[in-house]
Amino acid sequence: MEDKILLAHGSGGKLAHDLIASHFVSALDNEILTRLDDAAVFSASGRLAFTTDSYVVNPIFFPGGNIGRLAVCGTVNDLATSGAKPLYLSLALIIEEGFALKDLRKIIEAIKATADEAGVKIITGDTKVVNRGGADKIFINTAGIGVIPAGVNISGSNAQPGDKIIVTGTIGDHGIAVLSRREGLGFETKLESDVAPLGKMVAAMLKVSRNIHVLRDPTRGGLASTLNEIAGQSKVGIKIEETKIPLKAEVSGACEMLGLDPLYVANEGKMIVIVAPPDAENVLNAIRQNVYGKNAAVIGEVVSVNPGRVIMKTALGSSRIVDMLVGEPLPRIC
Repeated sequence: MEDKILLAHGSGGKLAHDLIASHFVSALDNEILTRLDDAAVFSASGRLAFTTDSYVVNPIFFPGGNIGRLAVCGTVNDLATSGAKPLYLSLALIIEEGFALKDLRKIIEAIKATADEAGVKIITGDTKVVNRGGADKIFINTAGIGVIPAGVNISGSNAQPGDKIIVTGTIGDHGIAVLSRREGLGFETKLESDVAPLGKMVAAMLKVSRNIHVLRDPTRGGLASTLNEIAGQSKVGIKIEETKIPLKAEVSGACEMLGLDPLYVANEGKMIVIVAPPDAENVLNAIRQNVYGKNAAVIGEVVSVNPGRVIMKTALGSSRIVDMLVGEPLPRIC
C-alpha cells in the first residue's frame, strides 16, 4: 500500500510528515513555505485583495488540465478581477484513503508549474485524509492574496452606460472539455479546457488603461450569468450581439447535441472586461498580445435602458432576454 494514501498519512505522525516533505515541500519549495510554521509570515504594502475557493471537479484529470492547475488558476484569476497582482496562495487538500500517490504527484507538479507561470508562491497549506467514501478522490481549497496598484478601482458595480464589453476568448471550452471526458464524448478535433492564469494579462491591460471598470471571470453559470450579475450590481442594462461572441465549432456542436446553451457553459481561462469607450481598442490589443487572449472580441456595450437586464441581438436579427442560469446543467466542473 506504499503507493496509496493511507489514513495514517493524515495522522500528523511520521507518515504525514514524510508525505509533506517528499510530495509538497520538495515540489513547492520557497523561503516562506519551508519554515513549516503554522502561519506564513510575509511583507506587503498598499491595498490587498484576498480570495478563497474550493475545487471538486469530476474527473480530476481532463483534457487541458487537472484539479491542481484548476485550483491555482481559479484563485489567481479571482484576485486578478480586482486588478490585483497575485502574490501568495495557500493550498489545502482533502484526500480519500486509497488515492494513488502517482496521481498526487501529477497534481502537485501541475500546481507548481502553474504557480510558476502565474508568478505566485504557495506559502502555506494543510492536508487531511478521510476514510474511503468520505470524499471523491481529492478536493482542494486554495486562498490567495494580491496587491492592488494605486489608482485601480475595479468592481462589478462600476459598469457605466457607454462602456464596451470585451470577452478575452472563446466561451464554453472548459465545461465541454470536462463533460467530454466524464461522458466519453469524442470530437474530430481535440477540445481542451481553457484553464489558464490570467494575472499577467490583466497587468498588461492596466498598463494601457486605468479606465477598466469591471473584470469578471465567467466560471460557473458562464458568460450569461456573469453578465447578469454585473447588470444587477451596477444597475445598468447590457446589450450583446450573438455573432460577435467567440465560440469554437466543437463547443457549438457539442452544445447543440446535448441541448446546452454555450452562454451558460463554464470557462476557466476567460475574462469579461468592461472598459470606457476611448480605451477599448488599446485594451483589446493588449489582450490579444497575450497567449490566452488571441481570440478576444468586443461583444457589446453597457446601456442605460433595461437596468438589471441582459439583451442579446441574435444571429437572426431579433432580440431576446438572456437570463441568469437556473439549476446546474453541468455539475462539478470546478
